[in-house]
Amino acid sequence: MNFPLFIAKRIYSDQGDKRKVSRPAIRIATIGVAIGLAVMIVSVCVVLGFKHTIRDKVIGFGSHITVAEFSTINGNTQFPIVINDSMMNVLRKINGVKHVQKFAMTQGILKTEKDFLGVVFKGVDEKYDTTFIHDNLLEGYIPTFSSSASKQKILLSKLMADKLQLHAGESVYAYFINNNNVRARKFTIAGIYQTNLRKFDEILCFTDLYNAVKINGWKEDQVTGAELTVNDFEEINQTEETIIALVNRTSDKYHNTYSSATIQESNPQIFSWLDLLDLNVWIILILMICVAGFTMISGLLIIILERTNMIGVMKALGARNKVIRHTFLWFAVFIIGKGMLWGNILGIGIVTLQKLTGLIKLDPATYYVDIVPVEINIPMILLINICTLIVSVFVLIAPSYLISHIHPAKSMRYE
Repeated sequence: MNFPLFIAKRIYSDQGDKRKVSRPAIRIATIGVAIGLAVMIVSVCVVLGFKHTIRDKVIGFGSHITVAEFSTINGNTQFPIVINDSMMNVLRKINGVKHVQKFAMTQGILKTEKDFLGVVFKGVDEKYDTTFIHDNLLEGYIPTFSSSASKQKILLSKLMADKLQLHAGESVYAYFINNNNVRARKFTIAGIYQTNLRKFDEILCFTDLYNAVKINGWKEDQVTGAELTVNDFEEINQTEETIIALVNRTSDKYHNTYSSATIQESNPQIFSWLDLLDLNVWIILILMICVAGFTMISGLLIIILERTNMIGVMKALGARNKVIRHTFLWFAVFIIGKGMLWGNILGIGIVTLQKLTGLIKLDPATYYVDIVPVEINIPMILLINICTLIVSVFVLIAPSYLISHIHPAKSMRYE
């Protein structure tokens, strides 16, 4: 039989005199652990949800890795590169690559009778993954894009449509300036999307790859580049190293040089901002663990002082300091366990409620999302629980040594 555990159970289950000082101390310690753990769970779930939501939006516009001409990767000017079937096969066979798609960019002006707007046209073909656009589509439909013909269809963002007072199904003229020549095209707005990521919503619309290539005056096998989706985002750097070894610094038949960049390298400001959120989480975790730890320390000290008489009797009966310390540490584990139970119920309950109802709203102009995104990560929640239990028990080891200073003869006269 585990004697310290047995005694701890008896002490914990003893209702005794409700006027005892330890009763409110135990409640305060339990509440402190519960609130601290709930705040940690909510903080981690919100930050993970926010980071992954924003990351997925940025990736939706630019995929994981981009292969393009060296000057295009390192500047804002669009230079063509040959992405033919041979190059597509090379990219598809790279370990870790899930999907490869071509694209071409060109700049133009959308004009109505009352207003005009400078935009960037992204030309895509029939193999382009439109899942991201579909998830953010507000009006209309997504046309079947083509690399061999023009269907004169475009997708606009809601931000553009509102500025130009346009709706799905309406027509709009686009003007392109190339080599001092102005070309006009009439497009039908097939659909309108909204991602709340203003950096892209303000300027990017989608059309056929054929349109972008022809407007730029490029050859049929020339495009701006290829976008690669990887199987595991955490291994994106390893995949890019393979691309660098196989493709980078090689040239196409027009002597243009291939280069590549990850989504983090293409959008360093956004990903640096997301990385700063990790620091906020660490600060919250440390503060909440400190709150839980201090409430447990104060609670344990009150319990030890109130049980001084019992400690003296146990010492007089031959119990060693180690046994008594373990008894009170087990007692503290029961308090921590109850607090953690309620903390999990409260924290996971809040996160689940937000996930199902979207109760808490945000300003999309500031936060890029209209509701607080959450992600229930079970391994992370388990890790928080384990760390909370270990740290809470660990900080109680030093206060438990107060027992060794209690003298049996004096303690049995203690009131």
